[in-house]
Amino acid sequence: MTARSPATFLLCHGAWSGGWSWKKMHPLMAKAGHRLVAPTYTGLGERSHLAGPAIDLETHIQDILNVIRFEDLGDVVLLGHSYGGMVATGVADRARDRITQMIYLDAFVPRDGQSLFDLNEPGREPMRGAAASGDGWRIPPNPPPPDTPQADLEWLNARRIDMPIKCFETRLRLAHGEPAMPRSYIYCTRIPPGDVFGQFARRTKNEAGWRHFELDASHAPNVTAPEALMKVLERIVAQPSPSSHLVQ
Repeated sequence: MTARSPATFLLCHGAWSGGWSWKKMHPLMAKAGHRLVAPTYTGLGERSHLAGPAIDLETHIQDILNVIRFEDLGDVVLLGHSYGGMVATGVADRARDRITQMIYLDAFVPRDGQSLFDLNEPGREPMRGAAASGDGWRIPPNPPPPDTPQADLEWLNARRIDMPIKCFETRLRLAHGEPAMPRSYIYCTRIPPGDVFGQFARRTKNEAGWRHFELDASHAPNVTAPEALMKVLERIVAQPSPSSHLVQ
């Protein structure tokens, strides 16, 4: 399906990653007539020289707010992937007038006062232990999905950066409650053991105000299934305001 008008997608990327990991999506977005703005958070990717123990979720929310401000972005489709769902939710709370809709891609969907560790209890102690075994504040990357092609695996592993633990410990504070704009959730159905995102798939299937989509891909479709991901994104922006409880 072709969107009725060009969209500006603003990415909030996942943990250990960066805007660079969405490289395959740029030509697909351009071909569809859309724009993908893919910044990298402080302390990761090309900004890894800024890494430090004080970086937290609030730092990354401010990173994206500053992109909106200095790039003068409006009518934004805010796209949060994985950890980026934490960031996107905070951004939407503070820049509501700039955002037309939100898309969560296999992402955390926090409520007010929740941290990522609150939403991923099984991962809390292992990640804290991994940080403690080093310098106390860095969490090494989780492995990429097992179906990642070898060339992509090498490309990812050469670029992924340890995450500051405070990013996962910070409790999100929302001044305005649940985001008021249209929201869609894309659930990747090639589920790994201990799937943490199933809770959000169930929630968005049953909670008013959501569109729910399922994608036959593993957790990083921007790398392993970019064409399939682009098709779903096009469907969403072509019909941004459907009835609630829509499962596709």
